Amino acid sequence: MAPGWAAGRSLTFPNMLRLVRRVLFQRGTERARLSSGWVHRAPDVNSFAARTNTCGELRAAHVGQEVTLCGWIQYQRQGLFLVLRDFQGLTQIIIPQDEAHSHVRKLLSNAPVESVVRVTGIVSSRPPGQENPKMPTGDIEVKAETAEVLNFCKKLPFEIKDFIKKSEALRMQYRYLDLRSSQLQYNLRLRSQVVMRMREYLCNHHGFVDVETPTLFKRTPGGAKEFLVPSREAGKFYSLPQSPQQFKQLLMIGGLDRYFQVARCYRDEGSRPDRQPEFTQIDIEMSFVDQAGIQRLIEGLLQYSWPEERGPITTPFPTMTYDEALADYGTDKPDTRFGMKIVDISDTLRRLDIGFVQNVLTYPHGTAKAICIPQGARYLKHKDLESLKEAAKSRFNQEIMDVICRPDGSLKSLLTKFLGEEQQSELIRVLNMQVDDVVLLAVGDHKRVCSALGSLRLESADLLEAAGMVLRDPAALHFLWVVDFPLFLPKEENPSELESAHHPFTAPHPLDTDFLYSDPTKVRSQHYDLVLNGSEIGGGSIRIHNAEQQRFVLEKVLKEDSEVLSHLLEALEFGAPPHGGIALGLDRLISLIVGSPSIRDVIAFPKSFKGRDLMGNAPDYVTPEELEPYHIHVSWPAAETEAKKN
Repeated sequence: MAPGWAAGRSLTFPNMLRLVRRVLFQRGTERARLSSGWVHRAPDVNSFAARTNTCGELRAAHVGQEVTLCGWIQYQRQGLFLVLRDFQGLTQIIIPQDEAHSHVRKLLSNAPVESVVRVTGIVSSRPPGQENPKMPTGDIEVKAETAEVLNFCKKLPFEIKDFIKKSEALRMQYRYLDLRSSQLQYNLRLRSQVVMRMREYLCNHHGFVDVETPTLFKRTPGGAKEFLVPSREAGKFYSLPQSPQQFKQLLMIGGLDRYFQVARCYRDEGSRPDRQPEFTQIDIEMSFVDQAGIQRLIEGLLQYSWPEERGPITTPFPTMTYDEALADYGTDKPDTRFGMKIVDISDTLRRLDIGFVQNVLTYPHGTAKAICIPQGARYLKHKDLESLKEAAKSRFNQEIMDVICRPDGSLKSLLTKFLGEEQQSELIRVLNMQVDDVVLLAVGDHKRVCSALGSLRLESADLLEAAGMVLRDPAALHFLWVVDFPLFLPKEENPSELESAHHPFTAPHPLDTDFLYSDPTKVRSQHYDLVLNGSEIGGGSIRIHNAEQQRFVLEKVLKEDSEVLSHLLEALEFGAPPHGGIALGLDRLISLIVGSPSIRDVIAFPKSFKGRDLMGNAPDYVTPEELEPYHIHVSWPAAETEAKKN
């Protein structure tokens, strides 16, 4: 019987619910007390193991003690000593040279590097002058008394050292060896700590419920391509969800109130440095919440779980609208660690007698914009500028003109023949140009011009830094909320049709609801993205909780078959509360924390650039007999048929 529960009290449903809440509250309070630092206990990493200590914990205070260590031989020198490594660090082991321990000397001297050994010996101080201040265990060594080789290591495909360069393909083929590197060990352990702190914050401090949602589901209209999983029913397939979006909304309709999950998600699209076909996100949903509430929750979550070694983060994070981000930075995920913002020079050029410029500026969305590259003439070569202009042409179909500020203050450009001295001075003033600055100027459609200049801004920053300029502080943390996205965008393949800017469950901005039924292109959404140093690390929205409005969006605006979502539409008719949520990309967040250029360095077993598992050789062929229960027959291309024969 729970403490304080009166004997004989009737266990009606309300009373039972109160009992459950009381017990959960008591347990949650105890867990919060332990996790908040009131009682701090270092984890016992030697419990249940055949060792007394790890290779990273011995210090001068342990001198004279007999210890047993287990680990991998990292280095062995002439049968005199070896360095033993485990997950926590390194310890120097002295190999005995006396005849009484000849078997120990022979065993340890002949064991190949990366063999697994167990050593028992006495902790001793290193001789004066032989201490190693670069090692936490550098003041001591262990004089081996007994040793056992638990497993010999064959010839390695590469050395297990962080400074040894290995191709990524080789690292992924032997991922279990790559995982022994100190950097990957650090990355995965830090990831685990961050997730644990997030769980504490959400569950213990704010009452969220951790719920696992199904992996096998059905196709979702719109969004990224989904992986299909065959079933034994002819012609019927499951889909692997690209997110638990529908399930977390259904949990809110089910009255769970606050949900979170460390969720596995899947997208059938090409892998990029910041994308994987399977990935992990911190998935969150709340009832009776608005956009500001979600934003404050996430700011608190990141503050609570942020690693101490990365320094504190300051809240609240600044906010920028989608239109502002596009106009100033040319992207919806701006890197605000450096300047070089896009400047509108339409008014300046409008006064020039240049036919094609005047023509463009008469269009409804015609504009003239520019970015100023500081000291560009000094740091960038001519080929760099040509490369930037070619990139804008090939990727955005946008012509770029460069303007260089000479040492005498005059401008060098094809444009100068149209500019008088006064107009040149105005251009210099508007763009705040200094000597040796380079301006990249574009004229055309607003969105295309901004997107092109936004891309060139980032590429210019890379070139400047490669040439030696310090532009972006790698230790800086520039968080940013981007809000007020458009709810719908024209389809690339058919601009007369609309698609969801994010997903079809996002609610319209309260001030734009009327436009939903008259001019959907004008509707802003209640979507919000969280950006860190130019990378999107999270995105969410307030959801549509009205069945009629959701059906209208699907059928009338997006022209989708609402029958695919009949279960959700019906659920919304049974008293759905207002709700909203967000998902944080865990892989990308951790890669930014540790400073890795690829999320593959923070995932234990990632896929390759092409989505393959190079270690296990997946995906792989299956036999026709294995496909038969799923009513699937494969039509092999000629090249594949020949490859299978060989």
